This record gives sequence, structure tokens and C-alpha cells, in this order.
Amino acid sequence: MTIAKLPNPRSAQPAHSSLPKPTGAHSPAAEAPLGGGWFFRTKEVLDRLLGLVLLVPALPIIAILVVAIRLTSRGPGVYRQVREGKHGRIFTMYKLRSMRIDAEAKSGPTWSASGADPRVTWLGLWLRRLHLDELPQLWNVVRGEMALVGPRPERPEFVKILAEQIPGYKDRLAVLPGITGLAQINLPPDSDLDSVRRKLIVDVDYIESAGFWLDVRILFCTLLRMFWIKGPAVTRLLGLERVVILPASTPPKPVSAAVSLDTLVMKNDETVTDFTPADSSWQATRRMEGQESANQLHVAATATQDA
Repeated sequence: MTIAKLPNPRSAQPAHSSLPKPTGAHSPAAEAPLGGGWFFRTKEVLDRLLGLVLLVPALPIIAILVVAIRLTSRGPGVYRQVREGKHGRIFTMYKLRSMRIDAEAKSGPTWSASGADPRVTWLGLWLRRLHLDELPQLWNVVRGEMALVGPRPERPEFVKILAEQIPGYKDRLAVLPGITGLAQINLPPDSDLDSVRRKLIVDVDYIESAGFWLDVRILFCTLLRMFWIKGPAVTRLLGLERVVILPASTPPKPVSAAVSLDTLVMKNDETVTDFTPADSSWQATRRMEGQESANQLHVAATATQDA
């Protein structure tokens, strides 16, 4: 198991620190850009080819599910939603509709928590549990807008708010977003700023340590989850378990079934004041001295009891 600790960005480096300042080829300015290198360039090509191979047998399944959705609830079978991808590129993501057609008519953009959400249809509940609602995103992979494995794409409305509240948030936009990813198989859906911070740490951990063998294990773990085989024991067995430790803060607030933009920003979330605004560019500067961004991990191997 890997434990990732995020230092509190407000905690400055000690005035008499004996650590030398990075210089030369290993200085932050000289570092290779996050998500650069041959692996991700090769991965983008292979993902499009593999996405096409997987889309062919998935099409009949998608067609059957679309008919079932249309027969059990009002509205289209395939749902389109705008998301923000690599380097801030805006694209349309496709999903099988799992909610009522008017789910956000009154609330606006809203997160759906992992608990009971009255907006989800009974069929949509099972589509989500089996992750079948994600199948149409294979088309996004074929189009080069998404990858099979990577950070989940977020809506531009949320990206704007989260980038203002969490330093380094846009580091996760250095690569193509994925249908599944290291953060998705380890952590529950986003429900507040701390949940986003945890996923950001794991997302950047993936970007910095990505490789073909890691992708294969994540895809296999995702396949097992479709058959309801999941949990810490599975991720630990595959060497994928990540436990994120955030700085001590205020006790977590109760999470409702859905979290809107207004709720995220205006509900007296004290954790917001723990962080300074992020840079406006898509790739924030990684802080090496004191004010460390969420993409800098202190990783140690340790054993803990099963959750």
C-alpha cells in the first residue's frame, strides 16, 4: 500500500532549513513538463486503436441499454455533457443517461454523491454500479478526446472554481482524461474540496509514475469492479492501493446526495481558507520550497488494517 501525504501549503519552510535550493538541470524550471515524454505520446495512439477495438463489441450492448433507458424513463438514452480535457480543451462527453432528464433544471451543475441520489433512475442506479453508463465514452477515446486511463474529466464550471481554491489543480489537465483511473478505483466520487484534493494527489501520482503495466493493472481492476469485485483487498493485491493523508483540518461536514456549485463555494467551507488561489495557467508551477502543491508527494510504504 502507498500512503501519499500532502503538506499544508500554508506551512512555510523553516527559516533555517539546511536543504539546498535546487539548481541546474534539476531545478524546477528545468524539469520536464508534467505529462510529457514518449509514454503519453505513444499511449494516445494506442488508446485510440484499443478504443476502436473495444467499441465494436460494445455497440450492441449500448444499443440494448439505450432502448431499455428509453422504455423506463422519459428522455434520450445517451446523455451529452461538456467537459474540460487536456490543456483545457472543451469537448462533449457521452454517457448512458442514468438520471431524470430534468435532474439539473433547478439546481444547475451539480455533483452526484456516492449515496442515494433521488435524481437517479432505478435502471441508472444499476448502470452506475456496473459502470455500464461509461461505455459510450469509448467514442471519445476513438476521437482522441479521452484516454482509457487517466484523471476523470470535470465540467468547466467546476474546473474554474476548483482551480481558484486548490493550488496545482490544473496539473491534472496535463494529460488526456480517462474513462477510469488510479483515483477512481481508490476514492469515492467528489463531494467537497477535500475529496478533490485527495483525488488530485492520486491523479498527479499517476501522471508522474505512469507506464503500460500500471495502465494494464488499472484496466483489470476496473473490469473486476464491473463484476462487483472491488475493495482495498483487490487494489492492494494489484499494487494499486493509495491512501491519501491531508493536513488536519476542521471535521468533515455531512454530505448531501448532490453538491451544487453554490454549495461547494458558499457553504462556509473552512477548508477553503487553508489554501491560496492557484495559478490561472493550465499547468501551475510546482512549488519546491515550503508551499508545496498537491502534486508533490511524500510517499512511504506501510501496512494498515483493511478499511
